[in-house]
Amino acid sequence: MATSTQVRRGSLSPVVQARLALWAFLVVNLVIIEYLFFTAGQGKNEILTVAKFFGLHAALLLICQLLLVARLPWLDRRIGMDRLTVWHRWLGFTMFWTVLTHATLVVLGFAALDEVSAGKTFLALAGVPASLLGMLAAAIVVLTAAVSMRYARRRLRYEVWHGLHMLLYLALTLAFVHQLLETTTFWSSVFGMVYWWALWLLALGALITGRIVLPIWRNAYHRFRVAAVVPEAHDVVSVHITGRHLDKLPAQPGQFSIWRFPGHRHWWLANPFSLSAAPNGRSLRLTAKAVGSGSAGLRQLTAGARVFMEGPYGAFTARHRTRHGVLLIAGGVGITPIRALLEADPTGDVVVLYRVRDEREAVLLHEVRQLVEVRRGRLHLLTGRTGQGARPFDPIALHRLVPDIAERDVYVCGPPAMTAAVEKSLRALNVPGGQVHAEKFSMA
Repeated sequence: MATSTQVRRGSLSPVVQARLALWAFLVVNLVIIEYLFFTAGQGKNEILTVAKFFGLHAALLLICQLLLVARLPWLDRRIGMDRLTVWHRWLGFTMFWTVLTHATLVVLGFAALDEVSAGKTFLALAGVPASLLGMLAAAIVVLTAAVSMRYARRRLRYEVWHGLHMLLYLALTLAFVHQLLETTTFWSSVFGMVYWWALWLLALGALITGRIVLPIWRNAYHRFRVAAVVPEAHDVVSVHITGRHLDKLPAQPGQFSIWRFPGHRHWWLANPFSLSAAPNGRSLRLTAKAVGSGSAGLRQLTAGARVFMEGPYGAFTARHRTRHGVLLIAGGVGITPIRALLEADPTGDVVVLYRVRDEREAVLLHEVRQLVEVRRGRLHLLTGRTGQGARPFDPIALHRLVPDIAERDVYVCGPPAMTAAVEKSLRALNVPGGQVHAEKFSMA
């Protein structure tokens, strides 16, 4: 059943609420970290004292990283996985430099203390269990940062990059034990001990709950299965999913899930697909274009096949509406969450811009037209190749199509280049950032 959403007015937006909560968490813990350092952070010399400063902050950064990737529903529905992933990336590089600085200063500090070379000190520290665990954790962090650089990331298959990225969980374990064995930081006081145990248990508990417990429970409870496979075009297919108690699944139009089809592909291979229709309590629908081996093989699914779903995820929903009018912009197969959003809220003035190279590539066009007509809205099908006279997302072109664009919420989903062009034009048209909502499917 389509949901109706009241336009939010006069209160903090969900994304602002979540950001304030994250900033409060960070500031409070930074204050505690500084207190612990100034009360028990002195090392055997000045270099080792600075090394402990960086070590304490590296531990906090690692814990923050865990919370960002835990896929906690409260954060995800307010901020969105794409933004959380961007923050995770930048925080990861900050952690990389912090860990590298900590490790370097430890070696230099002990080298100065023992009056020997840094090389000999490194080898000596490698013989100490606590130091060796820290070195191994640091090495994994450095490796992960290296393969996450844009140059390397673009040349690695996602599955290879993801496999290497999973080594961070090993680094997490090694770093925890390393800190546990470093008595001057973990066991410096009763308060320090209680604080570190509580912080680590919070982060690990959130990660295990969000990434393991919740998906397993949800799939055991709902028992998702393929109900039907419907070709929409020569390279597009819709998969209808059924299951038990789907009326209790907290899925909203505009969200996506990470789908696995056991027997179709290896269990560790998954794809993020948006819901292409509003959940009705009886079934779910995803629509995918054949752009890789995973999506191309969906045609081979058979009715009754098991499905494993993680999610639903995403903040690309009507709960973020702030205006009566709404502009929905889709590019290519990005129409899928847009089409679902058309069912999300029957109120308000709606305009849809659907960008494709040719009308024959306009997936679900018939359904979109019907939904727009029901809502007495406007649909503009924008065809043509970019660079050959077709530049529909320039500020002038956008304003011509939607003169009151600054008074609308704008939802954008499409290829990265298109999304970036739309966001740039919206800024030029002075559309407030709180009214712009983009789905970028950022998983890495």
